[in-house]
Amino acid sequence: MKKYDVVVIGSGSANIVLDAAISQGLRCAQIEKGRFGGTCLTRGCIPTKVMVTAADYIREIEDLPKIGVDVAPARMNWEKVSQRVWQKINESKDILAYYQSLDNVDAYQGTGYFTGEKKLQIAMNDGTLSDEFTADKIFIAVGARTNITPIDGLEEAGYLTSESLFGEKYPPNPYKSLIIMGGGPIGTEFAHVFAATGTKVTLVQRNVRLLIKEDEEISAQILKEIRNLGISVFLNHIATAVRVANGEKVLTLEDRLTGETTEVRADEIMLASGIRPNTDTLHLENTSIETDNCGWIRTNEFLETNVEGIWAFGDVNGEAPFRHKANYEAEIVTHNLFGGHQPEDWRWARYDVVPAVTFSYPQVAHVGLTEQQAVQAGYDVVTAKHHYSSTAKGFALGFNPGDEHDGFVKLVVDKSANTILGVHIIGPQASILLQPVVNLMNAGETKITPIHPNIASKTVKELRESRLTRNLDPHSVISVGETMTPHPSLSEVIMWIQYYFGGR
Repeated sequence: MKKYDVVVIGSGSANIVLDAAISQGLRCAQIEKGRFGGTCLTRGCIPTKVMVTAADYIREIEDLPKIGVDVAPARMNWEKVSQRVWQKINESKDILAYYQSLDNVDAYQGTGYFTGEKKLQIAMNDGTLSDEFTADKIFIAVGARTNITPIDGLEEAGYLTSESLFGEKYPPNPYKSLIIMGGGPIGTEFAHVFAATGTKVTLVQRNVRLLIKEDEEISAQILKEIRNLGISVFLNHIATAVRVANGEKVLTLEDRLTGETTEVRADEIMLASGIRPNTDTLHLENTSIETDNCGWIRTNEFLETNVEGIWAFGDVNGEAPFRHKANYEAEIVTHNLFGGHQPEDWRWARYDVVPAVTFSYPQVAHVGLTEQQAVQAGYDVVTAKHHYSSTAKGFALGFNPGDEHDGFVKLVVDKSANTILGVHIIGPQASILLQPVVNLMNAGETKITPIHPNIASKTVKELRESRLTRNLDPHSVISVGETMTPHPSLSEVIMWIQYYFGGR
């Protein structure tokens, strides 16, 4: 049986690990069933932010008269925006070509799956089947995909997902009308994008508020903002049926509280109602790899699975579905396994300081606990809120005290220790405003905190017993690299500079 030193399944953040292995001359295999580059590049944060940025400028131009700048109405050039979207997506071809050019890498285009504990096979995209092979180290980073909500008539009517939108169903022109199912980050971002093109957008959310992982005050504010963009919002509604009538897709909604039904119509329906792991393609039943009830792979703080020699990171471990979190995990694995470091200098993952940004209009950003979470955790909580309009720059941007669309920052603090527990922002450039606090919350001494204590190699058991600590010096360029930066935001301009100093 063919044996590799390293196999990576997935070509997004896994490429960080792959590149490190390649640089050491190891024999490697890369497996990818879709476009090379992962979700972020080919159907996620990068192409969506190309669209979002164009939509942002349209809304900002509409707001310019309030600060004394008169302009003509802005219009999105869909053809130009689309060209820029696909320019980024098509970088996947260069990524594939690069790995195919390397002597010590076999780049497979197909679906990799387990036939045994550490045995793999690939159903190639050309219809053939590879021979079985194994590896000393296997890294699973297969990501996740849109969770398809079962609705009567949906398959017959047809629908969009982020995968098909940036694939065979990409529209040559904006839709005249669009129903988006899901009021999370993906749904609210696409609602903003298409509303800015002139599409009549209806947003349907099964929960009683939008962006349910945000602080409640943020959720209330983004609802005002979304509706101010002319987007129709149905909260606490579920879809019960879809049919096609007179060339439109008709969605029947039911109010979860009253049971009252409503029909909404549009040219197209887009599903943005959460994600599910791609672990169902791996045939994990042929292994001892543990997953939770939803299929997410269980990993410890060193990204180990319960099977020795197999690691998992990125969306597939269910911790947080962000590319910056996946890169952070891949960097940890790379540091520990390929960085030449002794175990006492190993890094580990912590998920209490994962920053998150929704690029809606306005932007929403947070790190740490919401007020409700902090109270439930038993902290003596005090909060403070400061509005954009209360600062000179905020006034210059056009915000006035009492404006219902005024942005704000909310700080959640442990009163007894004056420790920052969470920061929540809604307003222009929230993604940039968040970063200094993210850096602060990461700085200083951190003690190892076991995740899934039953998952531990011999080395990890020893590190836990030693009560390993790590100090992030706020003055060190290395600390910049070990602190997550929301992707894609301009804060990355500073974060990525670490590599010029060998800060890896």
